[in-house]
Amino acid sequence: MNARAALFDLYGDHLRIRAGRASVAALVRLLAPLDIAAPAVRTAISRMVRQEWLKPVRLPQGPGYALTPKSVLRLDESAVRIYRTVATAWSGRWHVLVFEPVRDRAKRERLRADLTFLGYACLSETTWIGPRASPELAGLLEEQRVRADRFESTLDGDPQELVARAWDLGALARAYDAWMLQAMDLVGGLPCDAPDDRVFAARSRLVHGWRNFLFRDPGLPPELLPPAWPGEKARAFFEQEAARLLPAAAAFVDRNLDKGVH
Repeated sequence: MNARAALFDLYGDHLRIRAGRASVAALVRLLAPLDIAAPAVRTAISRMVRQEWLKPVRLPQGPGYALTPKSVLRLDESAVRIYRTVATAWSGRWHVLVFEPVRDRAKRERLRADLTFLGYACLSETTWIGPRASPELAGLLEEQRVRADRFESTLDGDPQELVARAWDLGALARAYDAWMLQAMDLVGGLPCDAPDDRVFAARSRLVHGWRNFLFRDPGLPPELLPPAWPGEKARAFFEQEAARLLPAAAAFVDRNLDKGVH
């Protein structure tokens, strides 16, 4: 886990509900159990400020950084997908994007990565589909300065065949199985009387591994997934263990946020 990813996880999982801000000193203390050194934390903060994910603020504890509106939108939307808090029936209609060709290769690859994160899949060079519209899409298109026709459609053909064409569900299923084995080892190696900094570190690694599925799993409706989909078993395990470890992890966060500058 690199410092930038760890900061995103920390703000999303703990600081978003604690006013979305923390002092630099607190951020350094909170990432120490993950073996992330202070210089790496400060470098990652600077990068996130340049990318408008964080903004500098003055806090009673000293200089700090707060979430920007862009970050709040990203983290709130990510939390819905991570914890699957919204279970709405699928309408049977796809959200379709049709782009003008993007000539610049670097821009095209950046757009591809961002759209994949938002749950879209590429059907052709210029056409993408997702099971639902992403709240972040308009901001992404504006930021990347690309135009797209956007509409909803049932599309022609069997929806499951369309899914098989757009997403590699076999690879995704294997990734869930592999994550389950790693996650069981991670939490299974945690003693019952583990100190809260160690619980915080274990839970952070658990959440980080699960959050990585945002880049791979579009959150397809159950009716479009194969029977006995391993993502559901993995989700149940994640939710159970994340909730079980939360009190000790939250206590570690609160204690370190309350400290002054040393």
